[in-house]
Amino acid sequence: MWMFLDQQLARDSARLLRDVRVPAGSEDHLASVLADESHSLSDDFVHGLLSEPGVPLTSRLEELKAFQGWMDVASTVASPVVTRAQVLTQLYFCFVYLQESLYRELKNHATTGGALHRCARYLSDNPVRALRNAVAHGNWHYRTDFKALVFYARKGTDPNEPVCRWEVEQAELDFWQRLARTVAYVVMTVASERTLETRLH
Repeated sequence: MWMFLDQQLARDSARLLRDVRVPAGSEDHLASVLADESHSLSDDFVHGLLSEPGVPLTSRLEELKAFQGWMDVASTVASPVVTRAQVLTQLYFCFVYLQESLYRELKNHATTGGALHRCARYLSDNPVRALRNAVAHGNWHYRTDFKALVFYARKGTDPNEPVCRWEVEQAELDFWQRLARTVAYVVMTVASERTLETRLH
């Protein structure tokens, strides 16, 4: 079931081991590992996802699937305009729409040291956290060579803290968005399946 996502993230195996520090051996089939670990998340966590006020989980899953389709299509079009639209879409969707609250809660509920816990920690800490805040406040632009994004955000939560300048190369940004949507899609899908199984029994 997770083979496609496993293959997409396998290209990032070196980053997964070095930066995210996923357990050795999980980097080549990470989505499958995340799915296995998601089945062990507490019922309270799953209930919290499903009972979150506002947008229902099923709608978020539909948007995740639509986003995946858009990324697949956009990647086949050699056009600067499409590329910029692709970057803009992934910035909003992966780092604002999916909400930091998902990864923050995962850190609290996933098994410490497991792949799910380490991915959630990576996605909720700097520099990904700083990018999320910069995107939400419109504080980003392309570097002059268009090979990286420059963004501005505080390192912490103190409003008196100075705003720092950050940069992320396109290859690393692509990795962040692949990891963000994979974690969200796997966790939300497993949560939906677990709820359906409970209702059937």
